[in-house]
Amino acid sequence: MYPSATLAVWTSAWLHGVAASDDVLDALAAWAEMHEVVADDDGTATMLELPTATERAAQPALLLGALRRVGTEGAWLVLPTPGDVRGLGGPGPFASEALRVGHGVVLPEPGLGLVPETVADGVIRWTVFDVPSKPHIPELSLGDAEHGLTTALRDAAGALTTLDLANHRPGVRDEIKARAASAHRARWPDGMPPRSLRVLQRANDVAAILDVANEDEPGGALSASAAHRRAEALRPLSHAVRTARCAALDEAVRVLSDHADRH
Repeated sequence: MYPSATLAVWTSAWLHGVAASDDVLDALAAWAEMHEVVADDDGTATMLELPTATERAAQPALLLGALRRVGTEGAWLVLPTPGDVRGLGGPGPFASEALRVGHGVVLPEPGLGLVPETVADGVIRWTVFDVPSKPHIPELSLGDAEHGLTTALRDAAGALTTLDLANHRPGVRDEIKARAASAHRARWPDGMPPRSLRVLQRANDVAAILDVANEDEPGGALSASAAHRRAEALRPLSHAVRTARCAALDEAVRVLSDHADRH
């Protein structure tokens, strides 16, 4: 998974009273010993009372207070790739950085985006961007996302069989299991819907296979053209994994928020 997923879910839980601010900070600590926050531009810095990148970075607790103060209603995970920029709110610095890093957090109200980047060993810096137009968060059906993951995995089975990683890389099965297990260790708030957790687990299992497959260098039995065909065959599966993760976490945010609103 990604630090953006942790921030999106835990911040939403905190905003709706399902978690404490210390819970958010503790969950982020699983990704890095230190997190720091800066604003991308002077206007955002002034609005949130945060430093810019040329100043001494702030601590995440200051960001949480700022988000509460400006009326943030919830946070959403985005996993953009070239050709799929759903939820980014149009061209701009946030869209460019989220696309470069591969993930980010969108705050539709008040129109902000956050992108994390490792800037030193054990240090993640979060940059807060103004989003030029209100981001549209697509309605993702968890059932459709789960079905799409199943279909894409079935369609990619031929490419995975042709690749035959087990013969090309000794110990690959243990490597895949270890990667999947690492992803499953992510900490989530109490009250996470079981179905979201199940879809996340399946998406993480498939992502572990994809990670290993994509790292397998062309050569030997795989020509460059074969590697290209393999990448094309696996691309829909990668899309399905990203959609499943976003749908699972979107559903979790909605359930946590609804639960809080009923109490």
